[in-house]
Amino acid sequence: MKIAYLDCASGISGDMTLGALVDAGVDLAAIQAGIDSLGLPSCRLVATQVKKKGFRATQVVVEHEPEHAHRHLHHITKMIDGSTLTPRQQELATAIFTRLGEAEALAHGTTIEKVHFHEVGAVDSIADIVGSAIGWDLLGVAEVYASPIPTGSGFVQIAHGRCAIPAPATAELLKGVPLAEFPADQPVKGELTTPTGAAIVKTLVKGFGALPAMTIERIGYGAGQKDFDHPNLLRLIVGETTAASAASTGPSTTIVLLETNLDDTPGEAVGDCVERLWEAGALDVALTPLQMKKHRPGVQLSVQATPADAERLAALIFRHTTALGMRRQTVARIVLPRRKETIATRWGDVAGIVATLPDGGERFTPEHDACRAVADAAGVTVREVYLAAAAAFNRG
Repeated sequence: MKIAYLDCASGISGDMTLGALVDAGVDLAAIQAGIDSLGLPSCRLVATQVKKKGFRATQVVVEHEPEHAHRHLHHITKMIDGSTLTPRQQELATAIFTRLGEAEALAHGTTIEKVHFHEVGAVDSIADIVGSAIGWDLLGVAEVYASPIPTGSGFVQIAHGRCAIPAPATAELLKGVPLAEFPADQPVKGELTTPTGAAIVKTLVKGFGALPAMTIERIGYGAGQKDFDHPNLLRLIVGETTAASAASTGPSTTIVLLETNLDDTPGEAVGDCVERLWEAGALDVALTPLQMKKHRPGVQLSVQATPADAERLAALIFRHTTALGMRRQTVARIVLPRRKETIATRWGDVAGIVATLPDGGERFTPEHDACRAVADAAGVTVREVYLAAAAAFNRG
């Protein structure tokens, strides 16, 4: 299966995406032909080779006649519908613009029909988005993955005035997307991820994390317009992965691991904290016994959290334990595909989880509470119900 990975070390924008696609081998003339069918005034894509901090990349610039038109979503979708784009290309372009419209509507407290596009309704932004949609279709990948997304810091000037980075629409689009962390003493001043880039990521990307297992076939580098102290590049990696390796890794996601060692927190308080962490949405909570200084017995509290929940869960730990410090790591997590299923036994139905293994096989794990409820009602042991449910699943 052909997949793509967006290495967004310097964020992502529409023109960076377009540049990376062209650099990876997508035909610029084919993209231009699709743009020409939109009816935009004298819109031409120009690709040049540039260097960013010594690294080569393709930079795509949209040249067009000056205009001052501000468009609504229906104006843009009408242009897309009337173009010569393939159905898949039209679907992608419309989906990206729709996500942008939804984000703008939330940011400004209005409806998507009333959203007045400013920057993203300009000719260059339309060309970036539609061109990217054409490029992704021509690239022919089945799935797209990406690294965590950096936003940059400071302020950006937009049509509505001076806004903090990420801009309101960008922030809305990045809900649920893991953001990359930069050292507090080395923040990147400037906008790294634009609303257009965020919309492309939100529409196309299936999962976020480290580079997935693949055999790399080609790499494209798209250059941003700005210059920073680092190479302002978007790297697009395209390769092949087998069905088995895809199943073994599952959707790769980035999580935060919080750890602290406790040797003076009463056991009851530790247990209370664990329960509160589960209730607050922790992905996983574990306790490991330790031997600490002065030979005191203690425990290591380990908590897995989504990036969005990490700060809140860390505050909960500090509030409900005697912890004075905490280790925090951003790590990649892989999970097996899974689904819920209910299995019939002679004593009653038992709910459980079915995991798909790397070789395509399946493993059924009955839920303990479901087994106990059936066991209590039937007057048998939990183990008997567990084994009966597992055997029934294996029989098919």
